[in-house]
Amino acid sequence: MRVLHVDSGREFRGGQNQVRLLARELAREPSVEQRLVTRRGSELARRAAAEGVTVREIPWALGLDPRAWWWLVAEARTWPPNLIHAHNNHAVTVAIWARRFLAFASTPPRVVATRRVVFPVRRRSALRHADAVVAISEAVRAALLAAGFRPGGVHVVPSGIDPDEVRRAAAVPFDLRTKLGLPRAAAIAANVAELEPAKDQRTLIRAARAARASRPDLHWVIAGDGPERQALAAEVRQLDLADRVHLIGYVAQADALLGECDVVVMSSRAEGLGTVVLHALALGKPVVATAGGGLSEIVPARWLAPVGDADDLARRVIEALDRPSPAPLPAQYTAAAMAAGVLAVYRSLV
Repeated sequence: MRVLHVDSGREFRGGQNQVRLLARELAREPSVEQRLVTRRGSELARRAAAEGVTVREIPWALGLDPRAWWWLVAEARTWPPNLIHAHNNHAVTVAIWARRFLAFASTPPRVVATRRVVFPVRRRSALRHADAVVAISEAVRAALLAAGFRPGGVHVVPSGIDPDEVRRAAAVPFDLRTKLGLPRAAAIAANVAELEPAKDQRTLIRAARAARASRPDLHWVIAGDGPERQALAAEVRQLDLADRVHLIGYVAQADALLGECDVVVMSSRAEGLGTVVLHALALGKPVVATAGGGLSEIVPARWLAPVGDADDLARRVIEALDRPSPAPLPAQYTAAAMAAGVLAVYRSLV
């Protein structure tokens, strides 16, 4: 079975790491040959190649760069795949375009698309032309079915992580409290996420205000960057929380940061699943979250607050600090389990 993975690789976030892990795990399967087509010079290309994956780096500057379509067609003609697996939205569109030019091959490739978000699907989305869609959670599947997708064409395969890899990364000293000038005894609630409306860090900041009187030792660290950065900084100033809420920007050593915090907090309105939560569970950290999308599938109900409810989120964070009871990482959220699930989808099509 030949699989051609496609990802635009414009950033290296959770989705790109999932591509890396999937390709790494599938490389252990004797029946699978695979290649990855992605942006030239991207972090995904570098990391996948370091894992021993065959990578084809192509010009891909724009999201829907016509050169990406051309290079994908050329690669598929040189190395005819049974399957093209598109891992992000732009890759799905490029893969569907490419398939139209490969339709007259003796065995045209089938297209598999991974969907990682619970946002509505546009009526004319290329995703609707995929032969199978891999949804990373039941919440994502429900959103696809509500958009009119055929139930038999949507397969739930949760994202997975390598717990040992996460623990090794967390063992690197980060010294978060020293960086922030905090006492060693300070309690830290950490949020690691893109600063965008769906992650709703505004609720997190309001939770910090609600918790201040009862836990004056508690500091809230928001690690990430994005379009909401300035608005969130203004919110922190307006609520007079500059000494309690710390916007520290993008952190490459995210696992090391998680390893030094006391509780991980996710305040998302809509989350496909939340691999940061999986990393936290692998590190034995308590997790408090809002019941947004797939978060409710991995976080116990005891630690779930209603979306947008800052007071309830604060109450649960304080309870998690006072009586921590971290949940173990379920076996179905490992990279090996993810690869087995995706391979089953492949075999259903080939």
